[in-house]
Amino acid sequence: MGLADLHIRTIYSYDGTASVPAVLNRAKKIGLDVIAITDHDEIAGSLKAMELASAYGMDVIPGIKVTTSEDDLLALNVTEKIQRDLPLVETVLKVGELGGFCIAPHPMAGGFGMKSLNAYSILKALRNPVAARTLIAIETYNATTVDKMSNHYARILADRLDIAQTASSDSHVVEAIGLGATEFDGQTAQDLIAALKKQNVRIRKQKEWNSIRILGSWAANYVGSAFTRLANAV
Repeated sequence: MGLADLHIRTIYSYDGTASVPAVLNRAKKIGLDVIAITDHDEIAGSLKAMELASAYGMDVIPGIKVTTSEDDLLALNVTEKIQRDLPLVETVLKVGELGGFCIAPHPMAGGFGMKSLNAYSILKALRNPVAARTLIAIETYNATTVDKMSNHYARILADRLDIAQTASSDSHVVEAIGLGATEFDGQTAQDLIAALKKQNVRIRKQKEWNSIRILGSWAANYVGSAFTRLANAV
């Protein structure tokens, strides 16, 4: 059985606090087999993780969290930036052209700056037969969302749409990596992608953090990583 966390942020994202080596080290330490770095509209951290992955015995799926005109989308198995602010369907089609796949993260979640796809946008995308071959999963367990009910609503939506369901940490701090993870048969990135397409994946949850811990941990780490983020931007 393999474990994957497909929604992780680094200092290459405006809201991330962890360096790429720190993410890889943490992922290895807690027993993850596959990760995806999904920084906001930025691919550099993901590409760096791919370069370093072998030293950590880790499979990295290159990815990016794309801002569409209908809110956030995870674009995975892509190695270049995706133009932001395009309609969801157009974005999904572009990802498909690049050989990637998409996951709808934290749908319907609100609060604290969350930019989440609504059910109608997801349904509209899946009604496009070409887009439906690329948008292959919905994140139904987001470990660090403040809006806990959104996980419940996402699960109901995925059940009705008969689409694969993933769990991720959506970690903005290194300690949160793996709080949500996706189980699959096998251990490699290719095993995971095949399992997602067959809807043969399972949800793995760790002990949930409350809202105070989620926000407090991010704030403390954001301040603490200021110098590293500044140096990274230069």
